Amino acid sequence: MDWKTFQALLSGVNKYSTAFGRIWLSVVFVFRVMVYVVAAERVWGDEQKDFDCNTKQPGCANVCYDHYFPISHIRLWALQLIFVTCPSFMVVMHVAYRDDRERKYKARYGDNTKLYNNTGKKHGGLWWTYLISLFVKTGIEVAFLYILHHIYNSFYLPRLVKCSVSPCPNVVDCYIGHPTEKKVFSYFMVGASALCIVLNICEIIYLVSKRIVRIANKIKRPNRANTVRQNDYNDEPFDSCIDTMPTRSQKEKPPSFRSAVMSSHRPSGLKLEEKIRASAPNLSIS
Repeated sequence: MDWKTFQALLSGVNKYSTAFGRIWLSVVFVFRVMVYVVAAERVWGDEQKDFDCNTKQPGCANVCYDHYFPISHIRLWALQLIFVTCPSFMVVMHVAYRDDRERKYKARYGDNTKLYNNTGKKHGGLWWTYLISLFVKTGIEVAFLYILHHIYNSFYLPRLVKCSVSPCPNVVDCYIGHPTEKKVFSYFMVGASALCIVLNICEIIYLVSKRIVRIANKIKRPNRANTVRQNDYNDEPFDSCIDTMPTRSQKEKPPSFRSAVMSSHRPSGLKLEEKIRASAPNLSIS
């Protein structure tokens, strides 16, 4: 398996990942791929050769080994790493599809036009692709842990197994090579897989909560705008009434006592003057 090509492909996923996704990728490379390549392959180098049974019956050791180890740990982990990293390529392919659409759109409408603000931004369909890839990765991790536990009945690796499968003449004791070392690496790889599951769940929660907050903010903005408009509409008649209402300085002052008395006596004085002028037109009143 060409791990350099595998690493180059996964490095492109890191550009479109969140913080949890980058941590997940680091855990996969450092604690799983590196451990697998450097140490695990050597520990499980030739398991069948190290599988020793206390009988010389032809075929008994081969049958017992196949019965207790239907699939090797090292090959199962290799399949797990391949299957777990494949969903990440869905995101890379979706971004490549967006880049191709962007290129065709610019070729048709000009270089100054844009179909996407950022082809790698997780909005719309890319967000759903990324979220689905996380669910698929989590499901694959859980499935492989279940398969490993189901095949070997537990994650524990015993030193001695008893086999009575034909063509063994009776119950045969078979010994596993390097049992402690293999048990340590088994627990380490299971722990790294569990850590990746936790990181995937954290990233799913982060993406969903961020999307909910964004939708809530979009809902609040129109409500705020409508509230402001309603307040402006309600305040406008009140303001117009305030503007048209006369101020205290503009109100008519109450008449003084002198002006009231003079105005009350003025009509009678005018009538007396008219009577005098009518009776004596040549008489002048000073």
